[in-house]
Amino acid sequence: MTLSRRFLMPSTRSIFTMRPARPPLPALAGWIVFTFLFAAIGAYASAEAGSFYLQLRRPDWAPPPWLFGPAWTALYLLMSIAVWRVAGVRGWRAAGGALVLYCVQLVANALWTWLFFVWHRGLLASGDIVVLLLLIGATAVAFRRHDRLAAVLLLPYLAWVAFACALSVTIWRMNPGVLH
Repeated sequence: MTLSRRFLMPSTRSIFTMRPARPPLPALAGWIVFTFLFAAIGAYASAEAGSFYLQLRRPDWAPPPWLFGPAWTALYLLMSIAVWRVAGVRGWRAAGGALVLYCVQLVANALWTWLFFVWHRGLLASGDIVVLLLLIGATAVAFRRHDRLAAVLLLPYLAWVAFACALSVTIWRMNPGVLH
């Protein structure tokens, strides 16, 4: 094989051993904005959540209201990084199903805040958060098929929502006159 032909046609081994390209950083900014848009929708609904939350009967293990903002901010950032990795490495064509699941779980997440804090619908909020928990699990499994780290980055979110699910159901049951 001549020298010029060798450079024009890389060996089969090098093609299959190359690591996927890193997703571009500007795309991360886009996913952060997209993800935090849903956070903002939830935040808008929870503008008066602090005072409402303090009026509710809560279990002894309920966290203080100030913890929710920092916890959710960190979780939304981890979620953004996870989806950026999947979308950037695999693209919409290859990872479309996983990315659609991600978007659907964002909608369910934002909806819970409206159901619980604005409309005071405890039963519907409890149902929504159970569905959200299942959607996050499905998203993590789908992300795992494309990028292991992306799936791992969703685990704190999954754990927090599992805790929030228990808290939501408990508060709803403790406040039947307020949360219908």
